[in-house]
Order: sequence, then structure tokens, then C-alpha cells
Amino acid sequence: MKFFLDTANISQIETAQNLGIIDGVTTNPSLMAKEGIKGDENVFNHYKKICSIVDGDVSAEVISTDFEGMIGEAEKLASLHPQIVVKIPVISEGIRAIKHLTSMGIRTNCTLVFNTGQALLAAKAGATYVSPFIGRLDDIGENGIELIEKLVDLFNYYGYETQVLAASIRHTNHIIKCMEAGADVATCPLDPILGLLNHPLTDAGLEKFLSDHRKLNA
Repeated sequence: MKFFLDTANISQIETAQNLGIIDGVTTNPSLMAKEGIKGDENVFNHYKKICSIVDGDVSAEVISTDFEGMIGEAEKLASLHPQIVVKIPVISEGIRAIKHLTSMGIRTNCTLVFNTGQALLAAKAGATYVSPFIGRLDDIGENGIELIEKLVDLFNYYGYETQVLAASIRHTNHIIKCMEAGADVATCPLDPILGLLNHPLTDAGLEKFLSDHRKLNA
């Protein structure tokens, strides 16, 4: 399973890249705003900066909700760098846009997916990724991981090449469950990824090794 970092924070992206643990980045307008990135030109330059740091795909989201607007934005975003994947919302005009962009050779990430029907339409339109928001499903009492399992089975059964990109990941256990469910990608902030390193027996074992070493060299 690939790890994408869900952030627009350059410092966190550099940290994860230096650790060698990420395969790409996902962003959205909210994450850009969180970093104080305003204005189209600044946003475009920020995407280019991110692409210069990581080796894999970088998802950049459109803000239009009409077909023509999405296509215009997508073309601009895709022209910024070969690593850019355009995020398109799973609405009627979005599915139409994904189909058109796919025919143009522009890769897409269909976002705000919450059920199998939405994911199926995105896959049929040719989306490179679909992003089910598992944390938000959990928030309303549904099972986000169960949706990941269903989409993996669905795409494998019908032979779709669309990748399941688990999004809205809230904690480390979400990552583990997505891995077990067969997700192609998990995207989340840095902390849950680093949480995979944590285990009390690791800490205790390391302390024992270091303690024994100190005794031998006392």
C-alpha cells in the first residue's frame, strides 16, 4: 500500500520525504488555506514546490462545480507538472469532467466518495483514483473500512484499473485497517503514519539493549 501525505505543509512533506516513507501528496483548498496560501499564482507555485520535493503523484483540487469550469481549471493544474493529478468532486458534472479529462490523458482523483455507486461511476468514467472518506463515514455511524473492502472487491471483480485511495484517515489504526482491507493508497497527515512506529515492546526492548550496553562499558 502506498502512503500519500494529506497536507500542504512543506516542512511535513520534506520530513516525510527525507524519511523515505511517502509516495505522493494530496491537497485541497482547505489545506492550502491552512498554510496561508492565497491567490491562484501562489497556489500554483505551491503545487510546483510540492512536486519538486516528492517523487510521486500530487493531487490538486478544482473549485468549480460546472463542467466547463472544471475542465479549464484541470487543464491549468495538469500543465503545472507531470506529477499533478486533478481532484474532481463526485457530482454529475464531475463524472462528465473525469470522462473528458481521461480522454485527454489527464489523470484524475475523484473525491468526496461515500458509497459504492459513486465509486463505480467514477471508475467507469476512467478516474485514476477514487477517494472514499472513511473518517467522515465513521462520524455518522457508518463503517468507513467496510466501504474500502467493498470497493477493492468491486474493482478487482470488474477489472477496473482505478485505485482505491483511502482518505479522511483519523488515526494509526485506520491505516492498519486500510492495509488489511487492500486499499491501494492511504492518505493522511504525518502523525498517524509515524504512529505506525510505536509499540511499547519496541521501547522496552530498545531500553534493555541500551541499558546492557551501558553496563558493559561502565
